[in-house]
Amino acid sequence: MSTSLAHSRLTRSQTAKKIILPDLVSHCTFELRKNRHRKQVTVETKRWLFKDGNLLGKKREAYHGLKCGLLTSMCYPDAGYGQLRVVNDYLTYLFHLDNLSDDMDNRGTRTTADEVLNSLYHPHTWHSSARVGKMTRDYYKRLICTASPGAQQRFIETFDFFFQSVTQQALDRAAGVIPDLESYIALRRDTSGCKPCWALIEYASNLDIPDEVMEHPTILALGEAANDLVTWSNDIFSYNVEQSKGDTHNMIPVVMNQEGIDLQEAVDFVGNMCKQSIDRFNEERRALPSWGPEVDRDVAIYVDGLANWIVGSLHWSFESERYFGKNGKQVKATRIVELLPLRTL
Repeated sequence: MSTSLAHSRLTRSQTAKKIILPDLVSHCTFELRKNRHRKQVTVETKRWLFKDGNLLGKKREAYHGLKCGLLTSMCYPDAGYGQLRVVNDYLTYLFHLDNLSDDMDNRGTRTTADEVLNSLYHPHTWHSSARVGKMTRDYYKRLICTASPGAQQRFIETFDFFFQSVTQQALDRAAGVIPDLESYIALRRDTSGCKPCWALIEYASNLDIPDEVMEHPTILALGEAANDLVTWSNDIFSYNVEQSKGDTHNMIPVVMNQEGIDLQEAVDFVGNMCKQSIDRFNEERRALPSWGPEVDRDVAIYVDGLANWIVGSLHWSFESERYFGKNGKQVKATRIVELLPLRTL
């Protein structure tokens, strides 16, 4: 489809005044729990993030409104204090990276990737002067104290994929490209940053699951279904802010462009895909094979961790101020989002 036609459809979408969100919360029946260490960990992570005057003014206020500690506590409700602190540091840092990558060009993402990945692959010998490198080395040296070799490897590999995908995202943004849905889904599964978070489920629960089990098609399908729900629902929730900035790296404009439908139809389309991903997760969960009592126990904990991410991310999205400002509870109740005007430079 031509860029001009896509632009025409997206321009028409800007005349809409509101959208109605799909009811994903009711479709998700997993139990929502919070970690008892949330408040203490939140305080410690903020101190870590703000060290040496990092993030000032509006950026610091935005971080407080993010409520990352709440997300971490919902997604890792059974983690001990030490593990929860590392995970919360990582998620906080991931949001920080995500904000940075939104403003980066291809060269900027590659430079950041070099700092981060060298700090992961060589935590004891690579000495970065960049703050992002120091932060990476700091949390990762704590993580490897107890993480299994398999979890460490999966964390690094999937984080590497994250940077490869955000580099491609930066190239697409610079070229004004709106990808087809299939290409977007493949890229978004890595730009989401979810895959390293799945390795952190292993770490936070002190699991040492054999590689051949983690690579089983059913385990991979469960991780993919959870990733899709977290990612696609995030595209719905973040659409309003992103459209106000003219950002088209979001499933809703991708679907509008490919299917030739209007804004609300695209929101409903993606909402149905989200519901199907929850259904797919439940179907794969029922199909889990057995690897023996000990491994089955660890696998059950890991799969519960994926379910925690599904339900936790859905509820957190309305508690955080990242997507709906201070109106999250009202939006959660009504599912009505008043669209923001397009920002002018």
